[in-house]
Amino acid sequence: MPLLELTDIHFAYPGLDPVLQGAAMRLEPGERLSLVGPNGAGKSTLLKIIMGLLHPAQGTITAFGKPRSAEADFHEVRRRIGFVFQDADDQLFCPTVAEDVAFGPLNLGKSRDEAVVIVDDILARLSLTHLRDRVTHKLSGGEKRLVTLATVLAMEPEVLILDEPTNALDPDNYARLVAILRGLDEAMLLVSHDPEFRAEIAPDGYRLDGGVLSRL
Repeated sequence: MPLLELTDIHFAYPGLDPVLQGAAMRLEPGERLSLVGPNGAGKSTLLKIIMGLLHPAQGTITAFGKPRSAEADFHEVRRRIGFVFQDADDQLFCPTVAEDVAFGPLNLGKSRDEAVVIVDDILARLSLTHLRDRVTHKLSGGEKRLVTLATVLAMEPEVLILDEPTNALDPDNYARLVAILRGLDEAMLLVSHDPEFRAEIAPDGYRLDGGVLSRL
């Protein structure tokens, strides 16, 4: 059973030409797929539709074996899919790194003591312990990107969706991100303009052009 399946997805922003016209794709357990296409093709729009942040005019979204259409349907989806935004500043809003990483587990009902254990474990796994008590908005762009990934992994997702995750990364943090992602077991859907990064993480996938998805 696929983790995600989109069928005949149509979407247009009000007053604009259609962005998606019959898009269809599926993501299997353990699979890693890239989503490529020109700027403005609708890649980020498609990711938001998967997460229920935008709603298609037509088509079916199936996640974890169940059709999803109403807002309530996507609550479970957002617990089970970790979405790393294109802009890390859209995802980090607590005073310190530790608080940002703890936010998700606390919202899932973990006690504060349990959340602290998760924070320390995730930061250690990602070699980010030295950032634990840093003020988040004072981090470098690359450090923010890695912390954003930590906040998502703290919620133990079954699928990772990454929207241009190499933005603002210097060579050292780029190499760290590659090593981290290659060491994970989760299925992934990756949007990236970086062909070397896609080759390392998710060489197979789909091209989005003219509103339609085709296999690479």
